[in-house]
Amino acid sequence: MFVEIEYDRGTLIVKGDAHVPFGRYDERSRCFRLPAYKYRDLIDYLDLSGIEYTERVFNLPPTPFFEAEFELRDYQEEAVARWMVDRRGVIVLPTGAGKTYVAMEVIRELNVSTLVVVPTLDLVDQWIEKLAVFGEVAEFSGRSKEIKAITVSTYDSAYMNAEKLGNRFMLIVFDEVHHLPSESYSSIAEMSAAPYRLGLTATMERDDGLHAKLPELVGGKVFELKPDDIAGKHLAPYTIKRLVIPLDEMEKKAYEAKARVFKDYVKRRGLKFSSPDDFRKIVMRTGFDSLAYEALKSWDEARKIAYNSKNKLKMLKRILEEHKNDKIIIFTRHNELVYRISKIFLIPAITYRTDQKERKEIFKYFKKGLYRAIVSSQVLDEGIDVPDANIGIIMSGTGSSREYIQRLGRILRPSGKKAILYELVSAETSETRTSFRRRRKLKE
Repeated sequence: MFVEIEYDRGTLIVKGDAHVPFGRYDERSRCFRLPAYKYRDLIDYLDLSGIEYTERVFNLPPTPFFEAEFELRDYQEEAVARWMVDRRGVIVLPTGAGKTYVAMEVIRELNVSTLVVVPTLDLVDQWIEKLAVFGEVAEFSGRSKEIKAITVSTYDSAYMNAEKLGNRFMLIVFDEVHHLPSESYSSIAEMSAAPYRLGLTATMERDDGLHAKLPELVGGKVFELKPDDIAGKHLAPYTIKRLVIPLDEMEKKAYEAKARVFKDYVKRRGLKFSSPDDFRKIVMRTGFDSLAYEALKSWDEARKIAYNSKNKLKMLKRILEEHKNDKIIIFTRHNELVYRISKIFLIPAITYRTDQKERKEIFKYFKKGLYRAIVSSQVLDEGIDVPDANIGIIMSGTGSSREYIQRLGRILRPSGKKAILYELVSAETSETRTSFRRRRKLKE
C-alpha cells in the first residue's frame, strides 16, 4: 500500500489505496480529508501500519541553526524535559516565572521553524526582543506580514491567515494558551500541520470550560507550578490580605435597593443565579424580555456602588500612606474607577485608551521610582511586561482565578522586599461571593 499526502488550505489530502481511520472519504476527489492538526497522528498511523507514503505538506522557510546560550532555573529545565517526552503539551507557570525562557530552550533544542502566537502587539514586541538571540525574527501582525524561521504573530492575525500559516512551521508556541480554545482562535491550531506544539499560561482553566479542548489542540498539561511552589526562592515571598470594608449607610441603602430589583426579577422568572453561565443566560433574555434589561441595569448599578465605595477609597489612602516607600500597582475592573483614583491621588492611569508612547513613559518613570504607584483596569492583567512592584491592591475584579493569579504575579518578581496583595472587598455585597469564588478556584 502507498499514499500521497498534501496540504490544502488547512486540511490534509490523502490519496492512495490505504484507509485512514480518522479521515473523511471524499467521493468526488477520491481521497481522504482530515484536519491539518491530525498530521502527526496520520504519520504515526502510517509508520506503525507499515504503509509507505510521500508527502508534500510543508512549505518551510529556510531554517538556520539557532545558536544561543542561556541558563535555566531548575524548574524551567524540568518543564522542558517533561514537554520533550512527547513534544506536545501545556506548561503552567506563574507570571514572572520565565515562561518565555522555557519556550526559547524548546526552540533551541528542536531547531525547527517556529511560530509564536501571542494575544497583543505589546507581547509581539517583547517576544521579538527576547528571541533576537537566535538571529532575525519576523513579525506577522497587522503591522507586518513577514515569515521567517522564527515568526511572532498575534492570535488575530494567525486566525485570519490560518490557511496561509498552517504548513509553514514545525513548532507552534501558544503564549497565554487559554485564549486558544475560543470558537475562532481554535482554528489556528486545527488548520496547522505543526507536529510540535507548546502551550504556555499561568492558568489553563476558563470559566466557560473550553479549556477541555486544549489536549486535542495542543496537548495535555505536562508541567505546573503554583506561586507558592517557588515564592521566596525564584519569586518574592508574599502574603495576601483580604480586607472586608463596610459601605456607608447611604451606599448600603442604595445598593440593597438596586440589588433587590435584580433578585426579584430572577425569583419571579424562576431563574437561577449561581454561576457565570446563569448570568449569561439572563443577559440573553434582554433580547425578548424588557424587564431583564432593567434588572441587569440595576445589578450593574449595584455593583458600581460596591466597587466605588467611599470607605474603599479611605482604605486605599491608608495603604498608600503605609507603603510610601514601595512600588504599588492598583487594579480595578472599570475605567471609571481608574480615572477617579488617578484624579484623587494624582497617580498615573493606564487603560486601553493610553497610547503606547505614554504607557512606555509611565513604566519608565515607575521603574526609576519617580512614580511610586500606577492604577489600571484589566489592561495589566496579561500581555504587558510591567516593571517590578511589590504591592498590589485589588479594588475590584471578577471571580476568575486566572485574573487573580495574573494580578498576584505582577508583584512577585524578586525585589528584595516581601510582596503583599491587598484585596479590598465591600461587605454584604456580591463582592464577597466573587472574592470567595476566585479564592476557592485558586485553592482547587
